[in-house]
Amino acid sequence: MRSAGDSWDITTSVGSTALFVATARALEAARADPAAIDPYAEMFCRAVGGDWAAVLGGHLPDHELLSEDFGQHFVNFQAARTRYFDEYFSGAVDAGVRQVVILAAGLDSRAFRLSWPAGTTIFELDQPQVLAFKGYVLSQHGIRPTATRHEVAVDLREDWPQALRNAGFDPNRPSAWIAEGLLIYLPALAQRQLFAGIDALAVSGSHLAVEDGAPMPQESFEAAVAAEVQAGDAKRSFHRLVYNERHAPADLWFGDRGWESAVTPLAACLRGLGRPVPDPETDAGQMILRNSLVWAVKR
Repeated sequence: MRSAGDSWDITTSVGSTALFVATARALEAARADPAAIDPYAEMFCRAVGGDWAAVLGGHLPDHELLSEDFGQHFVNFQAARTRYFDEYFSGAVDAGVRQVVILAAGLDSRAFRLSWPAGTTIFELDQPQVLAFKGYVLSQHGIRPTATRHEVAVDLREDWPQALRNAGFDPNRPSAWIAEGLLIYLPALAQRQLFAGIDALAVSGSHLAVEDGAPMPQESFEAAVAAEVQAGDAKRSFHRLVYNERHAPADLWFGDRGWESAVTPLAACLRGLGRPVPDPETDAGQMILRNSLVWAVKR
């Protein structure tokens, strides 16, 4: 369960969710017609080893990520989400933005796998041990970023705006921000502080992409947590790691402060890629139904 001031590395608590997502991205990349390719996702999983490497090698056929009722839909989810945010960054740099901020960067490898225009600077914010793991694995394989990259080791529940400025971020220049797979791991107060920090540092012409999701009904959420606690290590601990809180819909909050937003339901992204949308009565269907992707520009 989460607690105030808790921390983690790549294999524990919230950090392990980055490996779960990386495994899904690796499985997507191995498909015959992938919607998004992250060439480094498998590298991270194999560096950790254990189940993360075994599932990619086909040695864990009963792994949740390979199941038809949840896993296949989760892999589709990550494919659609990755594709959306890749295209977002392409649009932001085409508009002239040269400062990029990746909040809760985890195992995001866009600083290494995307083609960035000359003069682009990328700031990656996350827990120090998570950033250290990613940097070590990539350096061991001789992988270098395709833009100037700065690691900002900071907890997003703390004064991350000051840490970002200390790392060289220029609040007088347009910037492109991303909050992918982040908000659910923050309590509502921290979400509000995150939004306020972005708005305060973003000048006109800045871009923002957010994965935004509605909370589960509280009764259903508490039942899911109880089931995970009872099952122990035999069941994924997702619900025990999230707060199931929402400060405000991102498009409305930023819209009140001069941002113009476009909201795309995750289900629409899946249909656009020709991927199935799960039955809304299933766990996978509820996950898809509650999620939307937001692209906003500050005017």
